[in-house]
Amino acid sequence: MGLVERRAIKTFTEGQYLQLKQEIDTAAGFEVTIEVNWDSLATEDYAHLYEEAFPQVYFRPLIGAIKAITIDDLGREALKTGLKQILIDNRGSSWPTLEAGVLTLPFDAVANLDAWADRQQSIEDVLEKGL
Repeated sequence: MGLVERRAIKTFTEGQYLQLKQEIDTAAGFEVTIEVNWDSLATEDYAHLYEEAFPQVYFRPLIGAIKAITIDDLGREALKTGLKQILIDNRGSSWPTLEAGVLTLPFDAVANLDAWADRQQSIEDVLEKGL
C-alpha cells in the first residue's frame, strides 16, 4: 500500500467510517465488533474512490441487511446472540459467509459499486439462514 492509499484510508477511518460504525451499532441494537483488513481494501490507483466505494461495497449493504433482520424482536435477539464479529476483507469474492458467529464480507473493494442491492440481499440471506 502506497502513501496515497494510506492517506485515503486514514481519511476514511477518521471520518466517514466512524459515522457508519455508529449506524451499524444503532441498526443492530448493540455494539458490533468489526474487524477491517484495511491493507486488503487498499486497491492501488483507486484511492480516489475509497470515500464512495467503501460505503457502497461494504457498509450501506451491511446496514440495510441488519435493518432488515432486526425488524422485530425475534430478529434483534437472533442477531444479538448469533453475530459475534464482522470481518471486512477484500478477497475478491461476491459471497458473504457466516461461520461460528463471524460474518465475513469478502467483496472486491472497488468493483461493481452500483451492485449494492445485490450485496445487501446476499448479506441478508446469509444472516437469515445462519442465525
